[in-house]
Amino acid sequence: MSVKVGIFLNVQQSDTVGPTRIIAEACAQTRLARDLGFDIVAAGQHFLTDPYQMPQPVPLLARVAAEAGEMRLHTGVLLLTLLNPVEVAENAATLDAICDGRFVLGVGLGYREPEEEAFGVDGRRVRVFTDKLAVVRRLLEGETVTAAGPGYRLHEQRLALLPVQRPRPPIWIAANADAAVERAARLSDSWLLNPHTNVAELERQVGLFHAARVAAGRPPVTELATIKELYVGADDGAAVREARPYLESKYRAYVQWGQDEALPAGDTIDREWEQLAAGGRFVIGGPERCAAELQEQVDRLGLTTLIFRFGWPGMPDELVQASMRRAAERVFPLLSLPTPRR
Repeated sequence: MSVKVGIFLNVQQSDTVGPTRIIAEACAQTRLARDLGFDIVAAGQHFLTDPYQMPQPVPLLARVAAEAGEMRLHTGVLLLTLLNPVEVAENAATLDAICDGRFVLGVGLGYREPEEEAFGVDGRRVRVFTDKLAVVRRLLEGETVTAAGPGYRLHEQRLALLPVQRPRPPIWIAANADAAVERAARLSDSWLLNPHTNVAELERQVGLFHAARVAAGRPPVTELATIKELYVGADDGAAVREARPYLESKYRAYVQWGQDEALPAGDTIDREWEQLAAGGRFVIGGPERCAAELQEQVDRLGLTTLIFRFGWPGMPDELVQASMRRAAERVFPLLSLPTPRR
């Protein structure tokens, strides 16, 4: 078996790009990913994303499902802390029906204060997240649920529309800090590795994840995925010239949003380009360089699935699609699953 690959849709754009164009390009990228043999298409969630526009993932995935063929759909991730768990469960069941049982529910705690303030989330956000996750899981498994929390109250209620997958779609939890990684080990089917952390920190956290899973009596995960920034150019120099302006700008926005504060204590993205680009946080180069760096990460982290963000706000779609083609034709065939550790 080979490593599974996916696309994380590039839908954050400035107000100079019309919203219909954002959706059209997402559809075009999904069609190309389908034709190139990708396994999964993912979309993330944020609210109040100034200076960028960002479509919401549930309607976006429902739209691109028409272009996705046999690809899986993945919410990577829904900010469950902010959302009503009944709506999350209903939407998950609906998306699973739309793609005939090929849906992966990705959820996360969130980190941005403007989002938490807008949804009225107070300092109990970890408890709110874990309680909502339990409600979502039970509803998707067809249970009759009695539960209450901020913004929801259920008394012996169950979903009428159940997902195609049994007992439910897989649930992946995105996690950055060590405590969150250990929580993902206990509560989810797998951990979705953070795309912004350097590989050395991720390698340490993978050990934490597996140890916490054993301690909790959970079975080994069957799939371990990460979202990874990737740009494959014609050669190393061209790749840096074409990708750097857009990627550098996006990471400055991450710092402004507070993503840096959500990383493990030993890492930061508040760096100049040369330091930011070091350590495997993202992969940029010609095909040979990208293949070598990705295989190293697959081996070190034990990854089975790589979901790539090929573009960033402002990047022309022709560059995004050219990178996708080079990746599929000249990088992915060189990747193999990690050798099992003894």
